[in-house]
Amino acid sequence: MNALPDIRLETARPTLDSRPLEKRVGLIALATDHTSEVDFRRMVASERIGVYVVRIPYANPTTPENLRKMQPSLSAGAALILPDEPLDAICYSCTSASVVIGDAEIEQAIHAAKPGVPVVTPPMAGVRGLNAFGVKRISILTPYTVETSRPMATYFAAHGFHIESFTCLGFEDDREMARITPASLVELARNVTHPQADALFVSCTALRAALAVPGMEEAIGRPVVTSNQASAWNCLRLCGDETPRPEFGRLWTKPLAQ
Repeated sequence: MNALPDIRLETARPTLDSRPLEKRVGLIALATDHTSEVDFRRMVASERIGVYVVRIPYANPTTPENLRKMQPSLSAGAALILPDEPLDAICYSCTSASVVIGDAEIEQAIHAAKPGVPVVTPPMAGVRGLNAFGVKRISILTPYTVETSRPMATYFAAHGFHIESFTCLGFEDDREMARITPASLVELARNVTHPQADALFVSCTALRAALAVPGMEEAIGRPVVTSNQASAWNCLRLCGDETPRPEFGRLWTKPLAQ
């Protein structure tokens, strides 16, 4: 081995930025999730905004009971995202679990680790997205079973929406949900959107629905709001990014509506 050089300690301190990136978005994803992280990298991450991901335990099938089991992991998961550093937004990326556990309970669990951070859940973002269009009559499409879909119907009805039609696909495994092709979702949107509905909400962060939004909107001639599309939009708006990006659907031309 060649002789090692002396190691010199530079005494001049380099200049530090206040943050490596200007804005920080945390993402709590399921262990089985194939889609949320990819969508947030595509729609949220940039040279100005960082996306920082943690995964928490989850086991199929997708039932209300199994979804509720994630609640105790939320605080520990949030604590692992840039420990002791503030975030500009944090998203718990599970639509069905959010309606089963409850937005307030999720916010409380995350705030135990990240006090004061704005918390986004996909159904909450969906409501805000639909409100941005001023619509009240909607159709809903989910990949879930009837049992898992019922809390979703209750959630949107409780937020003042008249549900003209609700269609579910009967899937129990979120890994299979992620394999549904975007082209199939376009055709489904065409078939399940009620004539009297002013917009379509497509639930589930596992679905690659964000990729299908432009095609779905063209097929039905109305706004389409999906879990990941709305969550990403909501997080960007919380970061102060108001840039219209119509390639992600009509929602991405709208300001945030609470």
